[in-house]
Amino acid sequence: MYKIMTVCTGNICRSPTAEYLLKKAAADAGLDVEVTSSGISDEEHGNPIDRRAAKVLTELNINTSAHRAQQFTRDHFAANDLILALDLNHYRALMRMADNDDDRAKVRLLREFDPTVADQDHDSLGIYDPWYGSQEDFYTTYEMIKDAVPGVIDHVKSAQ
Repeated sequence: MYKIMTVCTGNICRSPTAEYLLKKAAADAGLDVEVTSSGISDEEHGNPIDRRAAKVLTELNINTSAHRAQQFTRDHFAANDLILALDLNHYRALMRMADNDDDRAKVRLLREFDPTVADQDHDSLGIYDPWYGSQEDFYTTYEMIKDAVPGVIDHVKSAQ
Protein backbone atom coordinates (compact mmCIF):
# COMPACT_ATOMS: atom_id res chain seq x y z
CA MET A 1 0.00 0.00 0.00
CA TYR A 2 1.30 3.42 -0.99
CA LYS A 3 1.19 5.95 1.88
CA ILE A 4 0.88 9.72 1.58
CA MET A 5 0.87 12.36 4.30
CA THR A 6 -0.13 15.97 3.68
CA VAL A 7 1.35 18.61 5.99
CA CYS A 8 0.40 22.19 6.83
CA THR A 9 0.71 24.35 9.95
CA GLY A 10 -1.91 23.14 12.43
CA ASN A 11 -3.59 20.31 10.50
CA ILE A 12 -7.03 21.91 10.55
CA CYS A 13 -7.37 23.55 7.10
CA ARG A 14 -5.08 22.87 4.15
CA SER A 15 -3.61 19.46 4.95
CA PRO A 16 -6.93 17.81 5.88
CA THR A 17 -8.52 19.29 2.75
CA ALA A 18 -5.73 17.74 0.69
CA GLU A 19 -6.01 14.48 2.65
CA TYR A 20 -9.73 14.07 1.97
CA LEU A 21 -9.49 15.09 -1.69
CA LEU A 22 -6.64 12.64 -2.26
CA LYS A 23 -8.50 9.84 -0.44
CA LYS A 24 -11.52 10.34 -2.69
CA ALA A 25 -9.44 10.52 -5.87
CA ALA A 26 -7.46 7.40 -4.95
CA ALA A 27 -10.64 5.47 -4.17
CA ASP A 28 -12.24 6.66 -7.43
CA ALA A 29 -9.11 5.44 -9.30
CA GLY A 30 -9.19 2.08 -7.51
CA LEU A 31 -5.74 2.63 -5.99
CA ASP A 32 -4.50 1.02 -2.79
CA VAL A 33 -3.45 4.25 -1.07
CA GLU A 34 -3.55 5.42 2.53
CA VAL A 35 -3.68 9.18 2.99
CA THR A 36 -3.22 10.95 6.33
CA SER A 37 -2.37 14.49 7.36
CA SER A 38 -0.51 16.36 10.06
CA GLY A 39 0.73 19.78 11.07
CA ILE A 40 4.17 21.16 11.74
CA SER A 41 2.79 22.76 14.90
CA ASP A 42 1.10 20.99 17.79
CA GLU A 43 -1.06 24.00 18.69
CA GLU A 44 -4.24 22.46 17.23
CA HIS A 45 -3.61 18.91 18.51
CA GLY A 46 -6.88 16.98 18.78
CA ASN A 47 -8.99 19.71 17.20
CA PRO A 48 -11.45 19.00 14.36
CA ILE A 49 -11.10 20.44 10.89
CA ASP A 50 -11.83 24.18 10.65
CA ARG A 51 -15.55 24.73 10.06
CA ARG A 52 -14.86 26.71 6.85
CA ALA A 53 -12.74 23.91 5.37
CA ALA A 54 -15.37 21.39 6.48
CA LYS A 55 -18.03 23.44 4.67
CA VAL A 56 -16.14 23.18 1.38
CA LEU A 57 -15.70 19.42 1.74
CA THR A 58 -19.27 18.85 2.97
CA GLU A 59 -20.51 20.49 -0.23
CA LEU A 60 -18.62 17.70 -2.05
CA ASN A 61 -20.31 15.07 0.14
CA ILE A 62 -17.07 14.39 2.02
CA ASN A 63 -17.55 13.72 5.73
CA THR A 64 -14.71 15.17 7.83
CA SER A 65 -16.20 14.55 11.29
CA ALA A 66 -13.54 11.97 12.23
CA HIS A 67 -10.61 14.34 11.64
CA ARG A 68 -8.46 15.29 14.62
CA ALA A 69 -5.32 17.36 14.22
CA GLN A 70 -1.97 15.74 14.89
CA GLN A 71 1.62 16.92 14.74
CA PHE A 72 4.19 15.66 12.22
CA THR A 73 7.00 13.66 13.82
CA ARG A 74 10.21 12.21 12.43
CA ASP A 75 8.57 8.77 12.57
CA HIS A 76 6.25 9.90 9.78
CA PHE A 77 9.17 9.86 7.32
CA ALA A 78 9.57 6.08 7.65
CA ALA A 79 5.81 5.50 7.65
CA ASN A 80 5.12 7.29 4.34
CA ASP A 81 6.18 7.08 0.71
CA LEU A 82 5.30 10.69 -0.14
CA ILE A 83 5.05 13.71 2.15
CA LEU A 84 3.27 16.69 0.62
CA ALA A 85 3.92 20.10 2.10
CA LEU A 86 1.21 22.67 1.48
CA ASP A 87 3.38 25.78 1.76
CA LEU A 88 7.05 26.73 1.64
CA ASN A 89 7.48 27.06 5.40
CA HIS A 90 6.16 23.50 5.82
CA TYR A 91 8.47 22.24 3.09
CA ARG A 92 11.49 23.90 4.70
CA ALA A 93 10.58 22.62 8.17
CA LEU A 94 10.21 19.07 6.85
CA MET A 95 13.55 19.29 5.05
CA ARG A 96 15.20 20.42 8.30
CA MET A 97 13.58 17.54 10.20
CA ALA A 98 14.68 14.94 7.66
CA ASP A 99 17.56 12.79 8.91
CA ASN A 100 18.84 11.66 5.53
CA ASP A 101 18.53 11.93 1.75
CA ASP A 102 15.86 9.21 1.64
CA ASP A 103 13.64 11.25 3.96
CA ARG A 104 14.28 14.45 1.99
CA ALA A 105 13.43 12.69 -1.28
CA LYS A 106 9.93 11.98 0.04
CA VAL A 107 9.14 15.66 0.65
CA ARG A 108 7.47 17.63 -2.14
CA LEU A 109 5.26 20.68 -2.40
CA LEU A 110 1.73 19.62 -3.33
CA ARG A 111 1.53 22.14 -6.16
CA GLU A 112 4.54 20.55 -7.85
CA PHE A 113 1.92 18.08 -9.12
CA ASP A 114 -0.31 20.77 -10.69
CA PRO A 115 0.73 20.82 -14.37
CA THR A 116 -0.47 24.40 -14.84
CA VAL A 117 2.10 25.74 -12.33
CA ALA A 118 4.67 22.95 -11.94
CA ASP A 119 7.15 24.71 -14.23
CA GLN A 120 7.09 27.89 -12.13
CA ASP A 121 9.75 28.79 -9.59
CA HIS A 122 9.61 26.40 -6.60
CA ASP A 123 9.24 29.35 -4.22
CA SER A 124 5.95 30.34 -5.90
CA LEU A 125 4.23 26.97 -5.38
CA GLY A 126 2.98 27.41 -1.85
CA ILE A 127 -0.66 27.55 -0.82
CA TYR A 128 -1.27 30.44 1.58
CA ASP A 129 -3.06 29.91 4.87
CA PRO A 130 -6.80 30.63 4.47
CA TRP A 131 -7.36 30.58 8.22
CA TYR A 132 -6.96 34.36 8.51
CA GLY A 133 -9.35 35.05 5.65
CA SER A 134 -12.98 34.55 4.73
CA GLN A 135 -14.92 31.54 3.48
CA GLU A 136 -13.91 32.62 -0.02
CA ASP A 137 -10.25 32.01 0.86
CA PHE A 138 -11.12 28.40 1.69
CA TYR A 139 -12.68 27.96 -1.76
CA THR A 140 -9.52 29.40 -3.33
CA THR A 141 -7.38 27.02 -1.28
CA TYR A 142 -9.62 24.13 -2.30
CA GLU A 143 -9.16 25.01 -5.99
CA MET A 144 -5.37 25.10 -5.64
CA ILE A 145 -5.35 21.73 -3.88
CA LYS A 146 -7.88 20.18 -6.29
CA ASP A 147 -5.76 21.16 -9.30
CA ALA A 148 -2.78 19.18 -7.94
CA VAL A 149 -4.69 16.01 -7.03
CA PRO A 150 -4.71 14.37 -10.51
CA GLY A 151 -0.94 14.80 -10.72
CA VAL A 152 -0.48 13.11 -7.35
CA ILE A 153 -2.72 10.25 -8.48
CA ASP A 154 -0.65 9.87 -11.68
CA HIS A 155 2.51 9.84 -9.56
CA VAL A 156 1.10 7.07 -7.36
CA LYS A 157 0.09 5.02 -10.42
CA SER A 158 3.62 5.24 -11.78
CA ALA A 159 5.12 4.35 -8.38
CA GLN A 160 3.03 1.20 -7.87
